[in-house]
Amino acid sequence: MAILSGVKNTVLLWVLLVAACGNQTKKTDLETVEKELETPQETTKPVVVAANRTTEYLPLLKGKKVGVVANQTSVIFTGADAYTHLVDSLLASQIDIKKVFAPEHGFRGEADAGEKVTDGVDGKTGLPLISLYGKNRKPSPEQLANLDVILFDIQDVGVRFYTYIATLQLVMEASAANNVPVIVLDRPNPNAHYVDGPTMEMEHSGFLGMTPIPLVYGMTIGEYAQMINQEGWLEKNVKADLTVIPLENWTHDTEYHVPIRPSPNLPSDVAINLYPSLGLFEGTNINAGRGTEFQFQRYGAPFLDSTQYSFTYTPQPNFGSKTPKHKGEVCHGKDLSEIPQMNEVSLQWLIDAYQNADDNSKVFNTSGFTKHAGTEKLQQLIEAGKTMEEIKATWQDDLNKFKTIRKKYLRY
Repeated sequence: MAILSGVKNTVLLWVLLVAACGNQTKKTDLETVEKELETPQETTKPVVVAANRTTEYLPLLKGKKVGVVANQTSVIFTGADAYTHLVDSLLASQIDIKKVFAPEHGFRGEADAGEKVTDGVDGKTGLPLISLYGKNRKPSPEQLANLDVILFDIQDVGVRFYTYIATLQLVMEASAANNVPVIVLDRPNPNAHYVDGPTMEMEHSGFLGMTPIPLVYGMTIGEYAQMINQEGWLEKNVKADLTVIPLENWTHDTEYHVPIRPSPNLPSDVAINLYPSLGLFEGTNINAGRGTEFQFQRYGAPFLDSTQYSFTYTPQPNFGSKTPKHKGEVCHGKDLSEIPQMNEVSLQWLIDAYQNADDNSKVFNTSGFTKHAGTEKLQQLIEAGKTMEEIKATWQDDLNKFKTIRKKYLRY
């Protein structure tokens, strides 16, 4: 009986312990739930582009004769995958648009890179189209004469040789000289999370680079507009009457999906992210994916060593590239479409291509490469056999100076 009583007591003690543990677990769980309910939960708010902030800029346009600088990316978002073009929306709001100025690739974004864009009439709206990528890259006094304000809204990708920022600068210069205010509708820069690359030397300035900024400058187009205005970089040191309508819910570290390809040969977020690095191939005889569906996600040429590059592709004419480099020829190179997000300019692919060409003299189109790089030194250092680390070390002083200036204009 004593033994049986001891067993009963042991079992009872075990049951009580299990119950106590269960109750403690439930109590702990309840405390955790209560604490979570008391703590505000962070929610990611959607990025609001300036074009969607109509209450901020429509009052500035009402009763004015308006010129719009726009392309296919100039849209107001109405849903996850829905949008209306800015020009259509403004017309529906009874804004008096007199003309549209079209940058490289045209108003609807259908022209090849470097292809002349001509003046004309927009088939949908009947508005006059004035090309800013042909014989005339700056609005003339005659074209601005009947305007009260210029509205600028174009998606940028944050690379110096991407020509939309040159168009912005020339529009601001012309507007300042003719006393026409400029309103810039800001949009996220998908490459705004870093600053890198060689700084442009003013002796090499042109439409692929008009100011002494690095290859990747880490600013939105609105921030950059304020910089060129205040730093005296407009011609004759003029100052534009500039208003920037800012973004909402965006920072320089916010990942942003560009929903409309900003130009024909930037079809994806991967291409946009690789563009600062692979865009340098534009100044060489090496194809950077034009003539394929993976523009700026691969590179290759017939003269690259096939024993070093197992990947091949054959460029053919397609949307955005009527005459790609090495059309119809098998190119040996590298596929980069699966590479993780870049946070710097990589020179390694360009260096490897130069070192693995069957004839080094075939690689560079020196004039074109200098215009893209903004300096003669980059080609010289690659040809001298310098490593990427050695070359990038030569950029640091200029990058640090630029970052000091840049800080004054960051808004996000």
